[in-house]
Amino acid sequence: MSVMHGMSMSVAPVLFKAACPECRSRFELAAGALRLAIGGSRRTTFYSFTCPECGSSVRKPAGERIVELLTGGGVSTLRLHSTV
Repeated sequence: MSVMHGMSMSVAPVLFKAACPECRSRFELAAGALRLAIGGSRRTTFYSFTCPECGSSVRKPAGERIVELLTGGGVSTLRLHSTV
């Protein structure tokens, strides 16, 4: 996962490079096409999207750097927490 910023003076939308593990396609997604869930552990922190090529639901782990890139790029975030 990487971020591409526009180089012009106008504010360009942030695009994220992604790949589908099912069909192996590589593509760019706008922030609105991604979802980020931040849980209490590395296992429960992930991002997800639907592959625009094959329609598969994709879920991948998100480490600190990915979380930073996605939140900085405007991806909507859901904070998960356990009830005690």
